Amino acid sequence: MTSAEIRQKFLDFFASKGHTIVPSAPIVVKNDPTLMFTNAGMNQFKDWFLGNETPKYKRVVDTQKCLRVSGKHNDLEEVGVDTYHHTMFEMLGNWSFGDYFKKEAIEWAWELLTEVYKLPKDRLYVTVFEGDSKEGLAFDQEAADNWKLWIDESRILKGNKKDNFWEMGDTGPCGPCTEIHVDLRPDAERALVEGATLVNNDHPQVIEIWNNVFMEFNRKADGTLEKLPAQHVDTGMGFERLVRAIEGKTSNYDTDVFVPSIKFIEKHSGVQYNYSDSKQDIAMRVMADHVRAISFAIADGQLPSNNGAGYVIRRILRRAVRYQYQFLGLKEPFLCKLTDEVIADSFKNVFPELHQQKEFVVKVIREEEVSFLKTITNGMNILNAKFLSEEKVIDGKAAFELSDTFGFPLDLTQLISRENGFEVDVKAYEAALLEQKERSRKATELTTDDWQIIGDEKPTDFLGYDVTEAEIKIIKYRKIKAKGKVSYQLVFNQTPFYPEGGGQVGDTGFISNANEKLAIIDTKKENNLIIHFSETLPENIEAAYTAIVDVEKRKQTEANHSATHLLHAALRSVLGTHVQQKGSLVNSEYLRFDFSHFTAMTADEITKVEQIVNSKIRENIPLDERRSVPIEDAKKMGAMMLFGEKYGEHVRVITFDDKYSRELCGGTHVKATGNIGAFKIISESAVAAGVRRIEAITANAVETLTANQWNLVHELKQLLSAKDLKKSVEQLMQEKAELGKRIETFENEKTVQLKQELKHKVTQSGSINKLIQHIQIASAEQLKNLSFQLRNEIDDLFCVLGCELNGKPMLSVIISDSIVSNQKAHAGNIIKELAKEIQGGGGGQPFYATAGGNNISGLSAALQKAESIL
Repeated sequence: MTSAEIRQKFLDFFASKGHTIVPSAPIVVKNDPTLMFTNAGMNQFKDWFLGNETPKYKRVVDTQKCLRVSGKHNDLEEVGVDTYHHTMFEMLGNWSFGDYFKKEAIEWAWELLTEVYKLPKDRLYVTVFEGDSKEGLAFDQEAADNWKLWIDESRILKGNKKDNFWEMGDTGPCGPCTEIHVDLRPDAERALVEGATLVNNDHPQVIEIWNNVFMEFNRKADGTLEKLPAQHVDTGMGFERLVRAIEGKTSNYDTDVFVPSIKFIEKHSGVQYNYSDSKQDIAMRVMADHVRAISFAIADGQLPSNNGAGYVIRRILRRAVRYQYQFLGLKEPFLCKLTDEVIADSFKNVFPELHQQKEFVVKVIREEEVSFLKTITNGMNILNAKFLSEEKVIDGKAAFELSDTFGFPLDLTQLISRENGFEVDVKAYEAALLEQKERSRKATELTTDDWQIIGDEKPTDFLGYDVTEAEIKIIKYRKIKAKGKVSYQLVFNQTPFYPEGGGQVGDTGFISNANEKLAIIDTKKENNLIIHFSETLPENIEAAYTAIVDVEKRKQTEANHSATHLLHAALRSVLGTHVQQKGSLVNSEYLRFDFSHFTAMTADEITKVEQIVNSKIRENIPLDERRSVPIEDAKKMGAMMLFGEKYGEHVRVITFDDKYSRELCGGTHVKATGNIGAFKIISESAVAAGVRRIEAITANAVETLTANQWNLVHELKQLLSAKDLKKSVEQLMQEKAELGKRIETFENEKTVQLKQELKHKVTQSGSINKLIQHIQIASAEQLKNLSFQLRNEIDDLFCVLGCELNGKPMLSVIISDSIVSNQKAHAGNIIKELAKEIQGGGGGQPFYATAGGNNISGLSAALQKAESIL
């Protein structure tokens, strides 16, 4: 029996039971905010189950395209490694909407499996819901009783909530379920170990094939369950697993569902499939599975992208490409061929939408593959270079850059890292991911019009290394709108404006002619296109203009950029050659430099670095700039290359003394280090695990800082009437300390006096000495000292004190040990109750606790409550 026949028999069987055959819903969900993809057959019937819509049919049967890679049903990591998980799979389902229930569902499931498909009855087991006291749910006796009519009671197993209470997600329709499992082990193994002990224990040959869910409840957002308007049946049978059971295979991938794809991969890769756990075999299974998910998602309208559902599809595609590239040596687009020649045709009779859009789907996949294959080699090289480290940890930021730039999801980077004995700093990765999500959120607020072409389109000539002024023509422009503000992007035939890149911000300035002057507020690079930003559009877009860079701003930026090169070299000299640049920001105000280092720099190290950089500035070393240097020649020259940067065949080399600093760099620089003027580090901090950050200033900013600090010192001298500022400050600190001691003595005397007054206010409450008072006190520390002194001097004490400190109410509770042990009292619990009256909170130990709040007027009520608690 072929897979096509098995699918058809399922549809025909339930059609004979009065079910209407309906087509699969799209695999991409467009009208449900809780889902990106259809992850179960019931998704398209959700409103029917909830009673939001009247069902069109009482009984339905279908085969549904499903995708599970994220959220609750995240199976992606196991796909290809085991024999029965998939990203995209078919779910055969029969449905009852307020019609039949458990009796018929169970009877028909048994009839189909044993009478139509002829599965051996002695290989089948069923599970029923055992109940859950926390949810107030009872054992599913009705399902168990119905199964007893068809199967030996020893094969009816109880299942917990995890396995036998089906929920689509955190909210939505749900209910108890009964699963059908099949034992596909050889008879010899079955004789040794009873199959019942392997059900729901992740045995690869004892697997669930069918789940009959009895929809009775709706899970609300607060976690509670409510009864649905009517009872329904929702069944789902994994098509791929069913075919495996009927064909008698040990793996889903050995069935005629996947064999054509694997044979195609074998033929074109020259690698034989050996039905094993080898990397080559896993790669073939990954490809055979993933290409289906990719193809159907694209056919259903979801193109690969960098966010949302599109990112999931891109991630699946790139995982498949990575496997084919690394383990099968397929370094040209291949998934597109697999879709074209195998996948689209094999489903044309059941899911015709894929075959109908085959040309489009194949083209999209090919473009994605071409794009990814261009970068995958660089990504692998980056990882391989990192594997040379002795730290055995891949920086999380680097892992994120691999994901964001080279398409390596975290799980893949972790997989490759583990294979090489490395771990990934996941916390740092998540921090970088969060930052990226925020950027993505802001990006979604941007709308961009199409380009308007004015002149001949050709690459813009960048003149900014040599000049800051040039005659230009606008060759195209477009309007953009971000957060409701309209601006324009302009492209010139040539430009002196440096576009943001390599950490250096883009130039600003203006373009002008005899009739108008237009400000350029930023310059960026997009796909090698230099784009100039302006808040307005030129009146005559076709006129000639003079482009003029803000020279003063450029000079300050160049000083900061060149200083980063000197700083990098100085750090390697002081801290060691393990220091590598991990990021930078260079603008006209300051520079920021991130580098690999595992401890905070000491004050002495910071001073040494500053001294080295400033000495190089005073040497006035001339810039040695070499353009279009072959990359291999640059390597031979010893130029520093940064991990994660994408270099072409020819590079630009920037040198300040060939024995000191030589780096590959595309930014603008001073003509000699003397133009930097001066260098000063203003902060050193941690960015992530193993990454430090220095912020520094140069040139005019150092002069300004020095002048401000000098003026501050002068003002302090005047305020203190002191010639020796240090000595005066030391004297002030000494006087403050002496005054503090005197105040402490005074407060202690006041505390003793207050304590004596309070001791006279103690009253008896049975065997307990009670003290509940509103007091005047100077500090929280004084309140604590007073409380403990009272506790030490009064036996069997229950004491609650309230006061006002700095305009805020404060409470303390202190209790003798005898009351804590005999009366089971707990000061921490008591204070939490009292704090409610002052709109605050607190806690503490069984014998002492404090609380602060915001409502001073509530102190009286708090003290009254203390009386009632006692």
